[in-house]
Amino acid sequence: MHSDLLEQAVEWSVAAGDLTLGWFNHPELRVQHKHDGSPVTEADRAAEHLLRELISGAHPDDTIRGEEHDDRVGTSGRTWVIDPIDGTRAFSRGVGTYSNLLFMADEHGPAIGVINLPALGETIAAGRGLGCFSGGVRCGVSDTDHLEGAHLSCTSLEGWSAGRLDRVVEAGVELRTWGDAYGYALVASGRIDAMCDPALAWWDIAPLLVILPEAGGRITSWGGHDAATPSIDHPEYEFSAVASNGILHDQLLDLLAH
Repeated sequence: MHSDLLEQAVEWSVAAGDLTLGWFNHPELRVQHKHDGSPVTEADRAAEHLLRELISGAHPDDTIRGEEHDDRVGTSGRTWVIDPIDGTRAFSRGVGTYSNLLFMADEHGPAIGVINLPALGETIAAGRGLGCFSGGVRCGVSDTDHLEGAHLSCTSLEGWSAGRLDRVVEAGVELRTWGDAYGYALVASGRIDAMCDPALAWWDIAPLLVILPEAGGRITSWGGHDAATPSIDHPEYEFSAVASNGILHDQLLDLLAH
């Protein structure tokens, strides 16, 4: 894995993120809804279009997949995956925790993951074997080793059972929301200890498969299995994720079960 390719991916992500700022908190932003009920805006489509142009211009033989446009199949053996705005609900309500995500896999597996947070001016990026970086500076997960006082974030409490919530509270875990990829960025940079989502699409989870391990953390499905393997019976949101500093991971899986 070459560092110049990671740097290129970060530059592209920042450019796409800067583009979205033109719509952020704009009074005339129009929000539409896709067939699955999830929101989409003109900013989503424009950011993905820009990333596709940048990738195809530099690597015309690479495959490109994205949330808002059809796949472009290449021949190089490399695949880029784009989520132009992760956290569109946050974006459309003027909440600055939204991000744009970029992932690349090659013949050896997950290779590059980027979480760019345009409104916060922050980027978390990782390359296989290169480490994880925040703003170009090496970063890593926390060393918290007790559930009591540990900080866990989630995108929402939808689908949580009363028993699950009770177990988390009784264990003394500090629970926060407004998550999306922002929560995983916080785990990778050691500012919180864990993040979880019960249902994700491939473009939501793909960058995390590089970022969390390179930051020294761990990511699995809610059942403790390979996070890259579908674990949800849903046509689009097939994945689940629990990400942590690794130390607390098995204890968190027990808390979140059922």
